[in-house]
Amino acid sequence: MEVCGGHTAAIRRFGLSSLLPENIRLISGPGCPVCVTGNGFIDRLIAYSRMEGVIIATFGDLIRIPGSLSSLEKERSGGADIRIVFSGPEALEIAAGNPDKTIIFPGIGFETTAPGTAVTIKEARRSGVENFHVLCGHKIMPPAMEAILRDGAAIDGFICPGHVASITGSSIFDFIPEKYQIGCVITGFEPADLLYAVYMLVKQVNECSPRTEIQYRRAVTVSGNSIAMGYMNEVFITVDDTWRGLGLIPLSGLAIRDEYREFDAERNLIVPVTDTRENKMCICGDILRGLKRPSDCRLFAAICSPGNPVGACMVSNEGACNSYFKYSINE
Repeated sequence: MEVCGGHTAAIRRFGLSSLLPENIRLISGPGCPVCVTGNGFIDRLIAYSRMEGVIIATFGDLIRIPGSLSSLEKERSGGADIRIVFSGPEALEIAAGNPDKTIIFPGIGFETTAPGTAVTIKEARRSGVENFHVLCGHKIMPPAMEAILRDGAAIDGFICPGHVASITGSSIFDFIPEKYQIGCVITGFEPADLLYAVYMLVKQVNECSPRTEIQYRRAVTVSGNSIAMGYMNEVFITVDDTWRGLGLIPLSGLAIRDEYREFDAERNLIVPVTDTRENKMCICGDILRGLKRPSDCRLFAAICSPGNPVGACMVSNEGACNSYFKYSINE
């Protein structure tokens, strides 16, 4: 199982599954941060976008994620001030340039992007920008991987996310081979990287020697980026969090610490949120747990497509359904 949306996209794009023998199967896990963001988070963003004087400054792939009854794209077409940004600092610039508005930046992503949000919050305080808020949806990967194993998914090895490990170091995955006897290989994003990671995992299985290995040595070390982790730990605290398809996972999310609570949208901007609903026909949850493939969904490529996404896994370029749809010719 690969647990990185970038890996899923690369595997599909380059048709790597077709190069492997029949007894080796690659399955997609909860590696796309947009896909694992639940409807409750999207519904809250939609509610904020309807407030007077609010600007939502968001990454583009959140725009089209369906909430319970609407999406940010629909709200923008109805007049909401929703702007696409490429980073937290860009959202902070919007806040500095619009002091009479309230700017909300949705902080999503794993350990890769969380340090950037932390630095942005620190910069907001340093520069005295008081109208900048973060709706924090950051999550951390290892608890989700453990939840999948506890859920009974039949996995012989994990292809671990290279970008996450470049921040955290490889040691955060050591508990998986030690506790569950499942091998982990951290790899990059080129076809040769991924195929070599598969080879390393097969070798571990054949040798009955599960362990954490680094294939992506040009970017990943055992200890990781201590400066980035320092920022993240200064601004955030780990909390229980809800993942699409996986439910509530203990200590799997990040929340803004009390010391920086003035930048926490959820604590400072109270807004009513409608009851969260999930589309019962969409099987994104099962796909994210590695129990189903996109092609198992009755909606896939019929009703649900990148042009008309029903579920989150079809929206993001790193979503499994999106990748399977675009690169089905490589199957």
